[in-house]
Amino acid sequence: MKKKIKKEYTNFRFNILIILVYLIGIILIVSLFNLQIVKGAEYRETSNTRLSRESVLEAARGEILDRSGNVLATNTESFNIEIYKTKTDDATLNNCILNLIKLFETYGVNYPDNFPINKECTEFKLEGEKLAKWLKTYKLSETETINNVISYFKDKYEITTENIEEIRKIISIRYEISTKGYSSTKSIELAENVPREVIAQISERNFDFPGVTITTQNSRKYNYGTLASHIIGYIGKINEEEYKANEEIYNNDDYVGRTGIESLFEDYLRGEKGKQEIEMSVDGTITGETTTKESAQGSTIVLTIDSKLQSIAENALANNINKIRNGGFGRYYDATGGAVVVIDVKTGEILAMASNPDYDPNVWVGGISQDEYNKIKEANSLFNKAISGSYAPGSIFKMATALAGLETGAISTTETIYDKGIYDKYPDDPKKCWYYTDYHRGHGALNVSGALENSCNYFFYEVGDRIGIRTLGKYAKYFGLGVKTGIELPSETAGTMASPEVIEKNGEVWTSGLTLSSAIGQISAFSPIQMAKYIAMVANRGQKINPTIIKRIMNADGTESSRAEINEYTKNKVRINKH
Repeated sequence: MKKKIKKEYTNFRFNILIILVYLIGIILIVSLFNLQIVKGAEYRETSNTRLSRESVLEAARGEILDRSGNVLATNTESFNIEIYKTKTDDATLNNCILNLIKLFETYGVNYPDNFPINKECTEFKLEGEKLAKWLKTYKLSETETINNVISYFKDKYEITTENIEEIRKIISIRYEISTKGYSSTKSIELAENVPREVIAQISERNFDFPGVTITTQNSRKYNYGTLASHIIGYIGKINEEEYKANEEIYNNDDYVGRTGIESLFEDYLRGEKGKQEIEMSVDGTITGETTTKESAQGSTIVLTIDSKLQSIAENALANNINKIRNGGFGRYYDATGGAVVVIDVKTGEILAMASNPDYDPNVWVGGISQDEYNKIKEANSLFNKAISGSYAPGSIFKMATALAGLETGAISTTETIYDKGIYDKYPDDPKKCWYYTDYHRGHGALNVSGALENSCNYFFYEVGDRIGIRTLGKYAKYFGLGVKTGIELPSETAGTMASPEVIEKNGEVWTSGLTLSSAIGQISAFSPIQMAKYIAMVANRGQKINPTIIKRIMNADGTESSRAEINEYTKNKVRINKH
């Protein structure tokens, strides 16, 4: 009896399941019939009269400030005009173009005109083989008159007006569109940096401009012109190789950092683009906009420099270079440039860093002309002498020699060495003290303090000879000479501390005379920032410091990057750029 009940219950459940399957099938069939037959025409009409495309929301580039919050690099918002392909006829498109050009000309806006016949329709812009090749592209003969060519394009673009001036204007844009190509998702830029009056007109008369959209663009602005240009750097348009390697991050017309902070901290400064869905009717009228992802501005980078002190340093440097050229220091020298580094001896923060000659990074905004670039390149203005150049330190190196002698016990603070003018321990290579060259006698007996005060070459020849080049090199390295400082800027040089290995690489032989020269700051070559670090360490009694140009980095989400993160990023970025 129980088995019979169980069997009947199972059959009941199975029948219920079959009924549910049938009901679901009927519902699906009815819904499909409703979509395809009953409302199919309505949905087809809607899809045929509405287009949707994704637009990129540009991210504002992060600002660069000095230590007091003065804005060194910022952005200005500008408006561009673009046009997308719509399902309008030629007459509507031509009328839209004519409306745009009239508006552009009213407000002095430039628009593309690459059609190879001048605006007056009196002559070709091309000559010879180039003209013949262009005519052949459109199956036109080389003997065609300008009027015939204009008529050809008038018919090609179905232009109905008979006004030759209007015909030529319409052709200029239609030709741009046909040569560059556009679609419902790919636009053509017709104007950039457009006045707000034009934007207002297009917005108010949307139906007169089917397919025309307004985009915003952030242009870089350097508020103080040439000030700290070697530190800040400049931006330039992304090249094809860079774009292909970073298509998910950049557009093919984006600008990226090329030198200085703009380059090394590109990942922080560039920000994150957003996305927007734009709906429009087939005639190009925008019917709705929805932001699907907000853009995020790039991080704000605060530098350690003081803009006022930076200005003083740059002006003093330029004035002294000019003074040297004009014999203001007793002799005439053909001084072509120089560098200044001002450093906090306790923290290593760079308070000012100047390199002369300099440049104005604003000339790169929107594209630099070839003539302007040639002038900058010819003057070697892009070279940051403060970190990329290496020069003989001269007499300031004598402090390192003195400290090496004192630390090793080669000399004491009270010992005196008699300067007789010519150091002739090595007769084949005698060395003169500068005092002997000028006054034909030596300084006499001097201890280390007196030797530093008088910058006595003879004294430091003797100290260098006592300690040797290896010991001298060891102490120089301790002070950061001949070693990169790790400053957060690209293209830093390591400089060169004199050594037998360096000389031998050049096919020469190390001699005792070279050790003597090294002891007074000759042969070796260090960057100004290395020398500033060295002097700072002497001033703070040998405490090691790490020069830095970054005070802090403030991110768009309100967080602040840690010093460890900044250091690790800089180290990795410098390594990547090196390779």
